[in-house]
Formats: sequence, C-alpha cells, structure tokens
Amino acid sequence: MTTPRPPGANAGAPETRSLWAALQDVADPEFPVSVVDMGLIYGLRREGATARVQLTFTAMGCPGMDFIVHDIRARLLQEPGISRVELEIVWDPPWTKNRLTEKGRERLQRLGMAV
Repeated sequence: MTTPRPPGANAGAPETRSLWAALQDVADPEFPVSVVDMGLIYGLRREGATARVQLTFTAMGCPGMDFIVHDIRARLLQEPGISRVELEIVWDPPWTKNRLTEKGRERLQRLGMAV
C-alpha cells in the first residue's frame, strides 16, 4: 500500500490552496524542509474562519513537535479570514520517507541524507 503524498500549493480544493501555500513557509526545525515537503501534513481543510490540520511527526519522540505545532498555528493565523487553528496529531499511518515530496527528497539528498 502506498501512502498518498500531500498536494502542493496549487493542488487541492480552492479554499485550501492558500493554506497549503502558507504551510510551505513552516520548516521542520531539524531540517530546512517545509512540513508539507516532509509529508507531515495528513489533512488540511478550512471551515469558515477555522483551519483544521491533521499532522504527524517523523517519530513519537520528535524534539521539534512543540515548535512545529506553534509555527503551523502562527503561520495559518496570518492568513486572511483565519482566526482559529485546530490541530490534530495522528500516528496512523506512521510517517515514512515515502511521504516526502520530490522537492523534499531532493533537498534532503543535497544535505547528504539517504532517502
């Protein structure tokens, strides 16, 4: 079974395109790769003024968890019409390197990581 990859900023429903684009600005604190390109965003939808995000982490003990959650919330609250961000952390399916976008994979390879 292959895990679907996240859409880029120009994909997905029209009401979430700007939210996907905004999340490209949020980098994993351990790697200079966006949370979108890392494949950490499992779901994203907009309900009125609320952005609902399902996300995961590369490991349960990820030291950057709090930073990522804070940065996602802060960035989405900058989007026009968004006044609330609800985050749900999900562990199923577990994150694997198959979740990386092509851009994320290339970026990590340039840093010398085997992906």
